[in-house]
Amino acid sequence: MVPPQTKKTRRRRRNRRRGGGGAQTMKAIGAFPPPSQFPHMPDQAWAEESVSSFASKRKKAEFHLSPLLELSLPDLQELGEEDGVEGAFGMPRGMLLRHLVRQRMYISGVSFTKGSLEIMPEGHGFLRHSTNDYTANADTDALLHKSLVERHNLVSGQEVSGVMAPPDGSDNSLFLLHEVLTVFGEDPEKQYANAPFSDLIPLYPDERLSLESKQDLVETRIIDLISPIGKGQRGLIVSPPRAGKTVLLQLIAKAIVEKHPECHLIILLVDERPEEVTDFSRTVPGKNREIVASTFDEPPSRHIQVAEMVIQRAKRMVEQGRDVVVLLDSITRLARAYNNEAPSNSKIMTGGLVADALQKPKRFFGAARNMEDGGSLTILATALIDTNSKMDEVIFEEFKGTGNMELVLDRQLAERRVWPAIDINRSGTRKEDLLFSPDELQRVWLLRKVLNDMNPVEAMELLVDRMHKSKDNKEFLLNLSVS
Repeated sequence: MVPPQTKKTRRRRRNRRRGGGGAQTMKAIGAFPPPSQFPHMPDQAWAEESVSSFASKRKKAEFHLSPLLELSLPDLQELGEEDGVEGAFGMPRGMLLRHLVRQRMYISGVSFTKGSLEIMPEGHGFLRHSTNDYTANADTDALLHKSLVERHNLVSGQEVSGVMAPPDGSDNSLFLLHEVLTVFGEDPEKQYANAPFSDLIPLYPDERLSLESKQDLVETRIIDLISPIGKGQRGLIVSPPRAGKTVLLQLIAKAIVEKHPECHLIILLVDERPEEVTDFSRTVPGKNREIVASTFDEPPSRHIQVAEMVIQRAKRMVEQGRDVVVLLDSITRLARAYNNEAPSNSKIMTGGLVADALQKPKRFFGAARNMEDGGSLTILATALIDTNSKMDEVIFEEFKGTGNMELVLDRQLAERRVWPAIDINRSGTRKEDLLFSPDELQRVWLLRKVLNDMNPVEAMELLVDRMHKSKDNKEFLLNLSVS
């Protein structure tokens, strides 16, 4: 039998040959990195810099990842050139970010990161970033071990910030969240006082989201009168192809950003064209809004992942007492994605739809509600009709009646180039008396009586003409009551 002392000696020698032991320990606590981790920097530059000077830099500097992620590719390339990164102007964005992040982490005292938490089925989590549309990205995401998640009772969707540890030097290694500092900007212990989303008491919307902003923007003014939107509304925008739903969504988004800065706006584009995503990002400005997208060239699993991240993030913000608005385009495509990812042995219904494929999309849409003790989640989702697809018809029929507000776009109006192509008689909001004053309500009812006897084209043309003659809806309703 080999003596214990001999075994220990052999293990120590084996660790030295493999580069383990003390070297690994020093690296874990932030020792001076070897030159091989920075191939773009000459070895002599590292040799000239002493360990003591490196340590002094670590004490003075702090590195924050979030501002770096918001930079455009040209800005990152210029930054890389200033830092001496070889081939910075030819590198992909992810690789360049990884070089810059690692370099700054090793010369800083403390490194901080912030992101939205996604917890995996195994129990560990990752901090995702809205600049990456919450997709998995090894160049910027930070890993949270299961023990850290359980220690602070963290859940998916929370905005977590903390101290980030550098990767171990291999190409596939991840950043590690070493310590949780805040959750939604507050001490993690304060999160225990928030009631879970499922325990909050839902009420009918009773505070209106006013959309009218300019006299010539009759689209939002008409929505305010025909289908008013309240905080906590669950609304469907029913639209055939090329009826102007995208423009209408953009106008609604711009109005919310401009008139309701207290609301956090999330625009979720599922299975969308890339140019539409760019158009939304340039058309809807503002700091208090997010545009999260998955394009049609991505797999259905990606559409599902981004939708789950958005709804979990929205729920966590509502638990904080905040007002959140989610604009989803479209719930039809989201339902298709869930259907495509359903098990192959599931029961097939009419139109090729799996029996339980709509359970999770309904859960997404059903999360919209106004909370009794503060906070609200408003969801406006587009539903596609007249697409010559039996599946789309079945999806719409399943969601029809689940909302408390509908805005129906008409193909006949769109073909006549009458905008907005809203079918007034088929559009409306449940419990609209909670959103209007008694005087406004009487005048809106009078307006509907007048327009109800006309066909949709005549009704919209008359309404648009009268609205152009008044500066706002208040003046329009006063003139209507007099006449």
